[in-house]
Amino acid sequence: MSAAIAVAGALLVAGPAGASPNPAADPTAQTTQTPLERQVLPAGNGWASEGTGTTGGSAAEAANVYDVSSKAELLAAFAAGSQAKIIRIHGSINANTAADGSPLTCESYAEGTGYSLAQYLHDFDPETYGRDQEPAGPQEDARRLAAAKQAKTIRWDIPSNTTIVGATPDSSITGAALRINGAGNVIVRNLTLRDAADCFPAWDPTDGTEGNWNSEYDLLQVINKATHVWIDHSAFTDAPNLDSAQPLYFGRPYQVHDGAVDVTNGSDLVTMSYNRFSEHDKLLLIGSTDSPTRGDPGKLRVTIHHNVFENVGQRAPRVRFGQVDVYNNHFEVTEDSKIPYKYSLGAGFSSHLYAEANAFTLPAGIDAADIIGRYKGTAITTIANAVNGKITDLRAEYNAAAAPADQLAEDTSWTPTLRTQVHPAQAVPAQLKDSTGPVFTAGGNL
Repeated sequence: MSAAIAVAGALLVAGPAGASPNPAADPTAQTTQTPLERQVLPAGNGWASEGTGTTGGSAAEAANVYDVSSKAELLAAFAAGSQAKIIRIHGSINANTAADGSPLTCESYAEGTGYSLAQYLHDFDPETYGRDQEPAGPQEDARRLAAAKQAKTIRWDIPSNTTIVGATPDSSITGAALRINGAGNVIVRNLTLRDAADCFPAWDPTDGTEGNWNSEYDLLQVINKATHVWIDHSAFTDAPNLDSAQPLYFGRPYQVHDGAVDVTNGSDLVTMSYNRFSEHDKLLLIGSTDSPTRGDPGKLRVTIHHNVFENVGQRAPRVRFGQVDVYNNHFEVTEDSKIPYKYSLGAGFSSHLYAEANAFTLPAGIDAADIIGRYKGTAITTIANAVNGKITDLRAEYNAAAAPADQLAEDTSWTPTLRTQVHPAQAVPAQLKDSTGPVFTAGGNL
């Protein structure tokens, strides 16, 4: 692994948008000659700019700048500690690999544990094992052992005071369950994160009326009182390994992915900006459980602005407890989406969700009333949002279709202040068309 090596040559235009950033469209773009990895979160840019702000590893000494192109190099950089550091990802890194770089499959993790999916399905078939009986016994024990082997291989923690950026147009991490775990002051930019697939989903017969398969890994977790996190101009997707392509077992989808970005367990002060989220079901969970014992009350302050959500099923976001500001995002569901749409804005227990000037582009069959999902929440603020180009009162549309017991009041408990420019909702789709996800320019500035 080399440190403090300059990126050779000009970086080409790349990423889902396929265009260079437009300062007029992206008011947070830093057009000076400050290199991407040395940039900090601008003042007033969401909750992560509160107080001391978020600077990541911008002040790193030359010895603490790492250019990495392999899993081993990346993990060595993470292991360097919490001093200010910059990590530049070159090319694609696959988490499901052994120490020698050889690929690891689900069969590799199961080897030596006694686990067999066919035997697991036979042993716990609800028709014979019991509809309400949770799996227990040798095959469940073996599944847990195999799952632990995979977790040890793919679950990686990003330390405090770190900036991690994509340095090349194809910079990506595949298969990793990244965590900002109790850490602070972290920046993640210009990076594609994809397909953190769980080889060993657990069957839970008590999840819903028919039971469900539950997977373990998120692409990025912000957990255990992590704070001051900026996630910017990155891409999150399950493609090409979509859950919709998985088989049905026990009559339910064999879901191998969990969240894209989850913020839980008392974490706080997070800004997500100019990212592209695509082809994923359960997207952004903010809040651990309905119980206050996880440290969530008074925390979970998150800003989500100028992101594109393309063909995502639900939780964009789903909120418990936190004050979550959602503005100037584009939510798009295409006619050919392979991800079943459930809702976008989830009002969970004791949530304070403020949604303003977002654009929703929806096909026939999905109505404005479907955009909000209520999960024990009692209030939500929705202002000047547009559905298919028309300004629409989302809360009123939801309430008109909801049962009396499920009505949502207007949340008057707070008003967001840490914002960049708020654009009219009708202008958002065109504004974000070429401005989200990893975007590269000559010199590597954004």
